[in-house]
Amino acid sequence: MEAITTNPVTLTAGAITEIRKLMVKDGFDTTQVLRIGVKGGGCSGMTYLLGFDKKEDNDLEFEIDGIHCAMNKAHEMYLYGMHIDWQDGLNNRGFAFKNPNASTTCGCGTSFAV
Repeated sequence: MEAITTNPVTLTAGAITEIRKLMVKDGFDTTQVLRIGVKGGGCSGMTYLLGFDKKEDNDLEFEIDGIHCAMNKAHEMYLYGMHIDWQDGLNNRGFAFKNPNASTTCGCGTSFAV
């Protein structure tokens, strides 16, 4: 695994708070890291991944405010510079992704194209 000094993505204070709430719940597997990535699919071509997972050999590892994170090295070109926020409004509740690499995004904000 490769450690990097500049984080490829940033988390807002709201996102950090919500992720920490998940990490302190009973039964949380402390051997897992926050995985940030993409997968094919969604209405715009690619969908964001955000969840807890085991580290893999082809991961970049980084830390954001004490949260250990991992990203597949191949996903960095799609996600570098992305900001992840937490929204808690009446019409929208959940993580929001602001990706400078996306040429188009879908209306729900969870998929994109480059």
